[in-house]
Amino acid sequence: MSKAKLLVEIIEGMYGDTPRTMTALEVRTIGKEHDIISTHRILNESNIAENGEFHFPPKNTSYKGGNPPKTKNKVSPIKKVKVPKVAAVKSPVPEPVEVTANLSMETNAFTENLIPEKDDLFVSFGNFKNLKKIVKSEMFYPSFITGMSGNGKTYMVEQLCAQLKREVIRVNFTVETDEDDLIGGFRLVNGETKFFKGPVITAMERGAVALFDEIDLGNPAKIMCLQSILEGSGYFIKKTGEFIKPAPGFTIIATANTKGKGSEDGRWIGTNVLNEAFLERYPITFEQEYAPPAIERKILDKLAYSIGVDDRVFLGKLIDWADIIRKTFADGGVDEIISTRRLVHIVQAYAIFGDRMVAIEMCTNRFDDETKIGFRDLYTKLDETVSLDGEDEQRVDAIIEKAS
Repeated sequence: MSKAKLLVEIIEGMYGDTPRTMTALEVRTIGKEHDIISTHRILNESNIAENGEFHFPPKNTSYKGGNPPKTKNKVSPIKKVKVPKVAAVKSPVPEPVEVTANLSMETNAFTENLIPEKDDLFVSFGNFKNLKKIVKSEMFYPSFITGMSGNGKTYMVEQLCAQLKREVIRVNFTVETDEDDLIGGFRLVNGETKFFKGPVITAMERGAVALFDEIDLGNPAKIMCLQSILEGSGYFIKKTGEFIKPAPGFTIIATANTKGKGSEDGRWIGTNVLNEAFLERYPITFEQEYAPPAIERKILDKLAYSIGVDDRVFLGKLIDWADIIRKTFADGGVDEIISTRRLVHIVQAYAIFGDRMVAIEMCTNRFDDETKIGFRDLYTKLDETVSLDGEDEQRVDAIIEKAS
């Protein structure tokens, strides 16, 4: 099949075969989206309409490609035709796309059960109850959650939806995330061009919770396609002519380490200053802090029991250690912090290696030398059973080497 004929079939799949006229720009734009440069199947003198646009379907239906057919009486569109100033608005609104031989709509990318599984280790705290009320209400009420890394923002959303038996579609944002990733786009499948609906459209149709994870990593220009969706008014898919109305229960929850204003200290590298109009469409913002010591103790107790760690003294020392570091961080005394996630990592390492200092050392190696030595030294002051003299350092290295 020639590319010219393929282009005609693609347009038929998008708009149907009802007679209409199209501008040259419309034809070339569709062709460009499908890497088809050959548009002369439609854009030739034998196919021009009175208003300066071009007939569709093409009147020269027997044309198979190559040079345009010759006509005895050529009509110059420049000399003979006056293009009305409002010609662009005369085109009818495209009908929703239908399945054809070469173009169809695919929505089966999300057919599995999207309700998260309940985690018995989950401990609720902070904004959990209020956020759960929003999701339970089934109102469209976009919410923005901001806070330090590793304090359970995303985990909280997934678990409240698990409790409410609500579907969640999680979208992880990067600087490359664009309209095609979010709304959907054409894909070539087994020689056929099909439009696949993206995760946001799918969430709208299913009445699911759309979880925009790390939204501040997105390119502010590329994610502006979400504007009308954030208003709750539905979305018109330009490429198919279909209007998507949100199903009851659909809402949006975004998580971020910043408030969409960028990161001045460089801690959250890659985050962007988001468009103010975009941020304004989130009516509520939750500030997620780390869990207080009593709650973190419950988290670590549950985890320790599940993996066979029986050392409550060690868990208590870890909680005190992390709390001191966080307070020092808040006062500007250190540049790094121990997150809840890192405490979980330390307990897991302890279950594997069976040694307190080995677990702490391995899980603090990600920090610079000055910070990690300071953190380890602080722990030795809280736990009289450990130290970092020369002999213990050799013992720690030996255990790590043996384990590896």
